[in-house]
Amino acid sequence: MSHLLRFLENEVQVACLIFMGSAYALRVAWLLRFKAPRERTIPRGSARAGILASLSSIARPGSMESTRQKPWFYVQFVILHLGVAAAIAATFIIPYRPALLRDRPVALGFQAVLAAGFAVGLARLYRRLHLPAIRRVSSPDDYFSLALVTVYFASGFLAVPNRDAAREWPLILFFGLTAFFLVYVPFSKISHYLYYPFARWALGRTLGHRGVIPPAKGGGGVELEES
Repeated sequence: MSHLLRFLENEVQVACLIFMGSAYALRVAWLLRFKAPRERTIPRGSARAGILASLSSIARPGSMESTRQKPWFYVQFVILHLGVAAAIAATFIIPYRPALLRDRPVALGFQAVLAAGFAVGLARLYRRLHLPAIRRVSSPDDYFSLALVTVYFASGFLAVPNRDAAREWPLILFFGLTAFFLVYVPFSKISHYLYYPFARWALGRTLGHRGVIPPAKGGGGVELEES
């Protein structure tokens, strides 16, 4: 292993993880400065039940009209995030538990998930570029973040086998992108997952108190659409 690859896998990754963790800690501390306003309406439901329904909507595609009508969008969502999880896991397994990937079925499993994530990334990028309605609401960061994730899946697919010591460039590319990701993510739309529980908690608390979710007796309820 070259000194460059060892440096990227260890010191650089640790430094970037510390940077990302510090950035997130500052953001969470800033968010916690704001207190949710107290409800002044007459309670018609349970705020706690509303919070649980709101937070769990991500695992209940039937609660959203968009995924009921187009279930493939939810399948894409699951595949994309499984790809992210596999790529993140690979950044720790390759340098610290490489023996796991010497098992060919395990390595092929990782590659299959990353390849599927790459395909979904391409499909979503094509959709964002070719649908006028989506183009109008897309920022440069939307395109760059999605393209970056898609390229990251491809680099992970090439790096995961981790068997040919003479060909280090896939690993150097993968860990170089990992370092860039860790620094860039806190300032990009990819960090939306940090705000998800806060936004869902506030929404569920309000709508649960009002008996909208879950619907109180005699209430119609609302759809919990993902943004």
